[in-house]
Amino acid sequence: MAVSSDKIYLSGLARRLVLDGLITEEAARKHNDEALKKKRPFVTHLVEQNILDSQTVALSASEEFGVPLLDINALNKDLIPKGIVDEKIIRKHHALPMFKRGNKLFVAVSDPTNLQALDEIKFQTRMSIEAILVEEDKLAQVIDTAMDDDDNVMADLLDDDLDNIDFDTSDELPEADIDSDIDDAPVVRFVNKVLLDAIKKGVSDIHFEPYEKSFRVRTRQDGILKEVASPPMNIANKLISRIKVMSRMNISERRIPQDGRIKMALSKKRAIDFRVNTCPTLYGEKIVLRILDPTSAQVGIEQLGFEPEQKEAFLEAIQKPYGMILVTGPTGSGKTVSLYTALNILNDPNVNISTAEDPVEITVSGINQVNVNPKTGLTFAEALRAFLRQDPDIIMVGEIRDLETAEIAVKAAQTGHLVLSTLHTNDAPQTLNRLNQMGVPPYNIAASVLLIMAQRLARKLCDKCKKEEKLPTELLVKEGFKPEEAEGLITYKAVGCDSCSSGYKGRVGIFQVMPVSEIMEELIIKGGLTTELEEQSALEGVLTLRESGLKKVADGITSIEEINRITKD
Repeated sequence: MAVSSDKIYLSGLARRLVLDGLITEEAARKHNDEALKKKRPFVTHLVEQNILDSQTVALSASEEFGVPLLDINALNKDLIPKGIVDEKIIRKHHALPMFKRGNKLFVAVSDPTNLQALDEIKFQTRMSIEAILVEEDKLAQVIDTAMDDDDNVMADLLDDDLDNIDFDTSDELPEADIDSDIDDAPVVRFVNKVLLDAIKKGVSDIHFEPYEKSFRVRTRQDGILKEVASPPMNIANKLISRIKVMSRMNISERRIPQDGRIKMALSKKRAIDFRVNTCPTLYGEKIVLRILDPTSAQVGIEQLGFEPEQKEAFLEAIQKPYGMILVTGPTGSGKTVSLYTALNILNDPNVNISTAEDPVEITVSGINQVNVNPKTGLTFAEALRAFLRQDPDIIMVGEIRDLETAEIAVKAAQTGHLVLSTLHTNDAPQTLNRLNQMGVPPYNIAASVLLIMAQRLARKLCDKCKKEEKLPTELLVKEGFKPEEAEGLITYKAVGCDSCSSGYKGRVGIFQVMPVSEIMEELIIKGGLTTELEEQSALEGVLTLRESGLKKVADGITSIEEINRITKD
């Protein structure tokens, strides 16, 4: 419903969106301020944060300003003039020159009121400028393609290129220590191809596994392991040795586990790190590589999967000046991404943020990050002690594993610092008792913990092939839906197509976000049981992991089968 223009004081596209009823005036002002703070175009910010979809914004802009909306993908990319406008201006304003006609330059923009962009391009090129209105998400993709031709290594890699991928090998073993067999072209090409294919598919882990009569390679995609290759047994040892050399490990040591790291340069601007671990098995060394992509933590809070009330509680907690926020869940449940999403929100020149991790998986400018190393005595506890002497505002501890670390973290949370950390428990209420079992006194837990968030990652149904299914109301109630919710509810099931993996594509977070209320504090001090805390959290409206998952089912984001896989009744 359109809004009266009498009290609207915004200008440009923001005003149009408010008048069209697509966004409130308060939200428009807020997001406009955030975009200015981040030095991002207003439309780019709206789309990146999932406030509005790009097509809706583009249609509104087209109607308001009388500019025709064009499909940028239908324009000839070969006509894009190279080097005519600085890349910094193109990326800063999300404005891309598409083609020239005489002295006129046609520029693709998602906001035709961004006159600063057009003026800067006009000043630099000394040409007449004509704006072409396009959708923001498509524009962002074309800019990345046009500006990062060398980043297209991933898309355009030919078999002949597999020998020439750039790895950081500055600290490799001396040539005399390396078996020349591991530099055989087939071995090099096979390893490189496995790594590249894994990055293309968005894989999180790669497993190289030797057995008595076979050797297999598996990858974990969207949380599920699948076999992708079975190389000949006669090159198994060469493959293992090749990866160990790339990871700067001792290739002659096969009896104990080793840790290493590989850095693959995809272009001058983008590199992917692999965390590598070996483990001796009956039939040789098994190697697992964890892919560490810095862009994985820059998804924005809107993309994590919070329900509105969960997001509000989480944002309220991380804005507190002191106290402890704990994220729990098994390995691979997305805890690191959640923590770094919070740190990215808090990352500001006015605050001092320090993190201790084992190891640092995601590097972020403006945050002081420390790799703990127990072999040298640099434990989580020692790193925390050092942080407290470094005038910190916000501290992130990769994991609370022992009483010493827990006590220092609690002390920091009680003395004016915001502390974020993780624990391995099944849900939020259990975390409070876990701290107690570690030896942290109940009154310290109650005085320091602000919020506990348990999470899992659920596979998202592929939008292209998911299929409706009408399940009986009785079955839906048995799965956990309330009778009124189950009546007439349409759910979806996985099918599978060329665009997805077994009917699923990507993952979304399932959360239990539990603020520690005054009543909970009293229960903790009295030594309340986990069941009592669970009952109180339910009374306070905290969704369990199961309930959050069922909401995703009702919204058509995932399937009942997937929620059953990752949560219990």
